[in-house]
Amino acid sequence: MRKYGVKQTFRRADPDMQIPYLYPMKQITILVPDGQNNLASIIGCYQVLLKANQYWKEKGREVPYQVRLAGISSEVTFYEDVFSVRPHTHIGNIRQTDLIIIPSLDHQYDRTVNNNGPLIQWLAAQYKQGAEIASVCTGAFLLAASGILDGKTCSTHWIVAEQFRQRFPDIDLQPDRLITDESGIYTNGGAYSFLNLLLYLIEKKYDRPTAIYCAKVFQIELDRQSQSPFMIFEGQKMHGDELIQQAQAYIEAHLHEKISVEALSGRFAVGRRHFDRRFIKATGNTPLEYLQRVKIESAKKAFETSRKNINEVMYDVGYADVKAFREVFRKVTGMSPLEYRNKYNKEAVV
Repeated sequence: MRKYGVKQTFRRADPDMQIPYLYPMKQITILVPDGQNNLASIIGCYQVLLKANQYWKEKGREVPYQVRLAGISSEVTFYEDVFSVRPHTHIGNIRQTDLIIIPSLDHQYDRTVNNNGPLIQWLAAQYKQGAEIASVCTGAFLLAASGILDGKTCSTHWIVAEQFRQRFPDIDLQPDRLITDESGIYTNGGAYSFLNLLLYLIEKKYDRPTAIYCAKVFQIELDRQSQSPFMIFEGQKMHGDELIQQAQAYIEAHLHEKISVEALSGRFAVGRRHFDRRFIKATGNTPLEYLQRVKIESAKKAFETSRKNINEVMYDVGYADVKAFREVFRKVTGMSPLEYRNKYNKEAVV
């Protein structure tokens, strides 16, 4: 079995005193949790940060951060043992670090949390000591399990937003946002958007020119703020409130009509205020927000797959006012209807 080690540039304390490793510069620690199989975010974070260090070195500047991989096992395998990662060190050897990056996880969140108890406790302890923490995509589940996200904002992949809300109701989940930054905790949206989080962190920890350089080398779009254009709204239906599920089904079956929230609450014999509160508790959206999202999702699909113009799609989803439709569409997707159609439907552009 491979033993943990450190590079020769590190200084080590007297082994008889059993003091953890001492490092001569600021530290960025990329975690390698047990029982997870998303390799790309580990490699990607490591590669981009090393490039940032290289850029500083080539400019004659002292490299500001030592980048290390750490875990609770000496080796973690990925994708049915096709790949493996051997962390530089065990988390127990790290007395203090400046920034911790949690990679994306597989979808067995309960199993992953159960398999990484010591790592989760270590995260909470490091945060109390002043370390900043960044979670990539579904790594937010591991971060949330530490308790340090309670009462704070957070993002994760939009596709698991409903599961996240059910598990962690005390966290202010904002899946539309690509990056959140609060109290030394950073989270980001889904999949390869971790590259945008890396640029954000590099600009904060290094400087803007280094972030621009890395963006150009790896061809990453700078300053993305939202994952809204990539979201597919399927409705939050895991809540178990049968009345709200019936209301959701009614909205989705009548999206071509103009539906008022008052009429909707009256249809189910519930007072408007109580209906709003119940709907928000169940879905995370107000009835109006949910109605808008269902309509805009239908409009998005029409723009992607048909040659219909803006007005035709607008009428199909129950809007009669072009200005109102454009405002709601941009609010939900971050783009205008025309921008969205031109981006996702080449045939319509032709």
